[in-house]
Amino acid sequence: MATQPDTTDQNTPFVRPDVQACLTMMAAMEGPAMNEMTPEDARQAYLAMHMLADAEPIELAVTRDLTCPGPVGDIPLRFYDKQAERDKAGPAIVFVHGGGFVIGDLATHHSFCTLLADQLDLPLIAVDYRLAPENPFPAAAEDAIAAARWIAGSPEALGLDVTGLIPVGDSAGGNLAIVITQALTQSPAEVPVTAQMPIYPVVSTDRDWPSMQDFADGYVLTKEAMEWFDAAYQPDSESAHYNVLDQDHSQTPPTVLITTSLDPLRDQGRAYGAALLQAGITTSFYEAEGNVHDFIALRKLIPSSVHDCNAMIGRLNGILKGLEGLPNSGVPAE
Repeated sequence: MATQPDTTDQNTPFVRPDVQACLTMMAAMEGPAMNEMTPEDARQAYLAMHMLADAEPIELAVTRDLTCPGPVGDIPLRFYDKQAERDKAGPAIVFVHGGGFVIGDLATHHSFCTLLADQLDLPLIAVDYRLAPENPFPAAAEDAIAAARWIAGSPEALGLDVTGLIPVGDSAGGNLAIVITQALTQSPAEVPVTAQMPIYPVVSTDRDWPSMQDFADGYVLTKEAMEWFDAAYQPDSESAHYNVLDQDHSQTPPTVLITTSLDPLRDQGRAYGAALLQAGITTSFYEAEGNVHDFIALRKLIPSSVHDCNAMIGRLNGILKGLEGLPNSGVPAE
């Protein structure tokens, strides 16, 4: 069971009141920690938490399950669209869920996907990649890249004329969003990667960041959980399909990068943002001060997370507006 952070210590970082209430509730819950469960039990617990803690999904004109070909079989997808039909070409969001490459699926991030599709008014395709430990590294990356390339081809199954891709994902999904971007800029798909939005991503196999120690326990994601995820996924520290921080960033498209101040992954996310800026990449950085990892799926328990979600979506929308009509942007002129 996670321990509650000590709020009497003058060195304790700022925690929003509604975040503190959530952490207090979680600390009081009985039962084993996620890293003490079997993967299947952890997946059920993760889904149950999201059903309890997340906002209600938004009704959209289209919410439809489908599949695309993958490296070892069909990859489940879920297609969202605010509009029943689109008569104009445009970019599409490729959403990749978080969960340490071990837990999470189309259901756990369903509500957030409806929010993205609604507020951006863009088609969104969520990818249900293979999970570890049954499918260790690089299975998740291979599935995410394959799905993105399929979407880029504007298949008849989608009924869309896709002009660009916008990879978006949280945590492990943030890593996979960057992996998609890097793979499709190095070996281009049929359409360009327009922009990307990694949300509190894991970008390195290094676990010695100060924030990993400072927020090791009591702030939703724990250091022990990260070690458990790593043991299951078994990432390769040298591979571009995981260690995205140490890769060439010079061809990265405009990026909205999200971190949270109370997150073991905070410092590596900041380092990724610094690497993008050093490479001269247009980067909009937003850190959710006083909030925790997984906040996009805790909007009912942490109401202030709604502001953070609106802020990040607003930043992505602003970047897309600025790209309208530019050559090779994937965003047609209005």
